[in-house]
Amino acid sequence: MSAKHEPNILASTQQLVKEAARRLGFSEAMAELLEEPMRVLKVRLPVKMDDGSVAIFTGYRAQHNDAVGPTKGGVRFHPDVTEEEVKALSIWMSLKCGIVDLPYGGGKGGIVCDPRRMSSGELERLSRGYVRAISQIVGPTKDIPAPDVMTNSQIMAWMMDEYSRIREFDAPGFITGKPLVLGGSRGRETATAQGVVLMIREAVRCLDMPLEGAKVIVQGFGNAGSYLAKFMNEAGALVVGISDEHGALYDPQGLNVGELLDRRDSFGSVTRLFPNTITNAELLEKPCDILVPAAVAGQITERNAANIRAKAVVEAANGPTTMEATRILADRGVLIVPDVLASAGGVVVSYFEWVQNNQGYYWDEDEVSRKLEQKMKASFERVYGISRQRNVDMRTAAYMAGVRRLAEAIKYRGWI
Repeated sequence: MSAKHEPNILASTQQLVKEAARRLGFSEAMAELLEEPMRVLKVRLPVKMDDGSVAIFTGYRAQHNDAVGPTKGGVRFHPDVTEEEVKALSIWMSLKCGIVDLPYGGGKGGIVCDPRRMSSGELERLSRGYVRAISQIVGPTKDIPAPDVMTNSQIMAWMMDEYSRIREFDAPGFITGKPLVLGGSRGRETATAQGVVLMIREAVRCLDMPLEGAKVIVQGFGNAGSYLAKFMNEAGALVVGISDEHGALYDPQGLNVGELLDRRDSFGSVTRLFPNTITNAELLEKPCDILVPAAVAGQITERNAANIRAKAVVEAANGPTTMEATRILADRGVLIVPDVLASAGGVVVSYFEWVQNNQGYYWDEDEVSRKLEQKMKASFERVYGISRQRNVDMRTAAYMAGVRRLAEAIKYRGWI
């Protein structure tokens, strides 16, 4: 899931932002402002470990642009976190928020660590230390964190509690992805997967193809990937392939999704329990109707794009398809629903959680699902419309939608 697998991730993101700004007729100064975060904070975090030693961790918080409103974005705990990655992901979050019409700019945070090798107590001390280090630049009206790779609702609860201690008042709106009892939103855990499902439904509609019986490959079987396989199976689609970090399973007649879900471990691993596995690279090139990269970045490149045999690629992961691969797929007529649109369900329901915290009034799951569907469908139609009107691929169209909203807010504020 780390974007580090994509070479020059920041440079490629900046190139797309500049291209979108150019196509929209905005100035060079606007493009220059949008290609870098407005603020990046690097922190050093001393944490007392269970054995009595002190370990020093490095953390980051990037705030891309707050012209539209407070910045918003997750905090990931991963050994591959880099400043470049965090900066690029903060730009993606700005674009996501613009595409789905949220009153936010983009933010992102990360700590270089391996939570799989840390105890619960060590993780709590690290989480609280991170909040103390960034507390001056975050808050319910400044910058709102959320879960991301290898962080969860428990970590968000520790962070919220630490922020509330510092401010000396309860501040549930400081962070989203919290447990329900602490002001979390119903539907948050499955929001990203539900959003991707809605985008798959829109994609097959545009392709004039029924979802029932459609052959689907899901690369990745973590939180998003496993829910996607479950939801696709329940919708009557045929899940013919899944993968994890150890390998992949493929059966053109359809996999037993229920058995796979029952046997996966907490990190989404399951393929080692089955014979006849193939590689992740081989899975991507298997025939299917819908290919959903839901694992790590840089999976579809110029080396394999010509061999992709899907009618649509719906990106649940961050940056799974390179720019050159996007061009190759688009030229071949493959419909691409890009990550900044397809995986926006998580931030949409995070926004709903923030709204509920501010109101002190909480919605049932049906209301959350209904509002999520409205947001995601309207956003797809907007991006698809730009794609057809401007004769560009869906990724370029999505960047244009996101950049336009940011740039208009900047112009109204008089910054440029």
